[in-house]
Amino acid sequence: MEKIVAQGLLYDFYGELLTEHQRRIYEAAVFDDLSPSEIAKEQGISRQGVHDLMKRCDKILEDYEAKLHLVAKFLKIRDMAEEVKTLAGECARTKNMDLIGQIWEISDKITSTL
Repeated sequence: MEKIVAQGLLYDFYGELLTEHQRRIYEAAVFDDLSPSEIAKEQGISRQGVHDLMKRCDKILEDYEAKLHLVAKFLKIRDMAEEVKTLAGECARTKNMDLIGQIWEISDKITSTL
């Protein structure tokens, strides 16, 4: 399951950089959960062609991430935002204003990550 989540994130960020044909095949495999045989029949290509194209698309998307790190930045910012939310809730619940400093610090990290 983890591989599918990773593929989905990479596709969300870099999918538009694939060709229309690559996108169609990749979406059918990752999002529609079709087998290579089903995609091959639907697209009029060989099963091996589908397999090769999927491997090539995975490599292309991973190469974009290796160069641009957009998914990694997104995940880091998402985690920091969740931490801010938790701290803000704790601050509201306990009235501990010392937590505001931590919230500001994390906010600064988020801004510098962007």
